[in-house]
Amino acid sequence: MASLAGCTSSGTEGDSSDSTSKSQQTTSSSNETTGNSNTVLMVTEGSQYYFDPIGLFVETGDTVSFKIRSGNHSATAYQKGNGPASVTRIPDGAQAFDSGTLSERGATFQHTFETTGTFDYYCIPHKTLGMVGRIVVGKPRGPAEENMPPDGNVPKSGTIVDNGLVSYSEFSR
Repeated sequence: MASLAGCTSSGTEGDSSDSTSKSQQTTSSSNETTGNSNTVLMVTEGSQYYFDPIGLFVETGDTVSFKIRSGNHSATAYQKGNGPASVTRIPDGAQAFDSGTLSERGATFQHTFETTGTFDYYCIPHKTLGMVGRIVVGKPRGPAEENMPPDGNVPKSGTIVDNGLVSYSEFSR
């Protein structure tokens, strides 16, 4: 079975100080393809803007890398007041994440998911165009399980858990 790139997002439980942040941004000139199943590519392709994979399953404590393949993008958790989010779609007690807009090809943002549950996230510049994704950490739970994100559709959490990841091309058929 071929390995596909994954995407995920999560927060940490409880409060954390800036010195123990679980997120980081880096710029890399490495190849855009990766064997790391915890990498989510951020893509602009013609008039399409998407995360690939659009759905990813990880275990609690895993780190996910969000990497620019093309275009200008962010990976931002749906938590009311985090960027332009008007709703919260991450588990209670989870730390929201926001990469800020990345524009350099190969630039990455990493986040370690410390809270079990379902995390929906979006791209700030392309939120209204439906650029959303979902990461399930450990098992599905939390407010994201109630319905689809307000800005687009993502795979159902059960499908993500069963398959490990759902590629954008598979989901958008």
